[in-house]
Amino acid sequence: MSKKVLKCLAVDDEQHALKMISAYIDKVPFLELEKATTSVWEALELLKTGTPDVLFLDIQMDDLTGLQLLDIAGKTCPVILTTAYSEYALKGYEYQVVDYLLKPFSFDRFLKAVTNVRANYEKPPEVISESEVVTETSSPDSIFVKGDAKNKFHQVRFDDICFIEGMKNYILFNGVKNRIITLQNLKDISEKLPSNRFMRVHKSYIVNLDFVEQVDGHSILIKDKRIPIGSSYRSAFYDLIKGKGFGKKRE
Repeated sequence: MSKKVLKCLAVDDEQHALKMISAYIDKVPFLELEKATTSVWEALELLKTGTPDVLFLDIQMDDLTGLQLLDIAGKTCPVILTTAYSEYALKGYEYQVVDYLLKPFSFDRFLKAVTNVRANYEKPPEVISESEVVTETSSPDSIFVKGDAKNKFHQVRFDDICFIEGMKNYILFNGVKNRIITLQNLKDISEKLPSNRFMRVHKSYIVNLDFVEQVDGHSILIKDKRIPIGSSYRSAFYDLIKGKGFGKKRE
């Protein structure tokens, strides 16, 4: 079976940036440049046709920002953001972009991004349930959270989170290797976590079910930490462990 050639649309208000992306695309055998444009309106028309397989998109542009363009166009194809502004990294991931290239980026970094896109296109079809489809498309492998300085973010991988503890307006990620504190609340963060792996068990705790070592009465043991199970969360938690169980514990 022949490999799919991915048609690329590049949108940037700077011609030199478009020339760089176009040159990178020409170097990759499985990519083909459909259009490189400084016009967001021309880009919207092309996206409506559904022909682009990959969109390279700048964020800061004159008529519309890249994120505003995505709001209008909707989800049409995989998006790789290309920008000189690192502060948009977290916002970009909220739009479920597949990668974020910070200008000036090297050809090696570009190649890594497009290789991941091609791999997703070439995955064999699977017979899965509707609920599994929703989980796959809405849950990435990690999230970005605010750090302790302006424009600083931490990438937190789900596999590394043992449990999350709420402390007023802050939350503490207790990980396998380190701990990260961020200015956020448990309610907001719980909406960004995959529900098949994480569960809120107390007003101050969310646990990664893969790391639950023991349930003893109304408490959970994870990495020598005893976490209480709140009265309003017990029914759902006990139903889960009696039915589906925890899943395989990660090393």
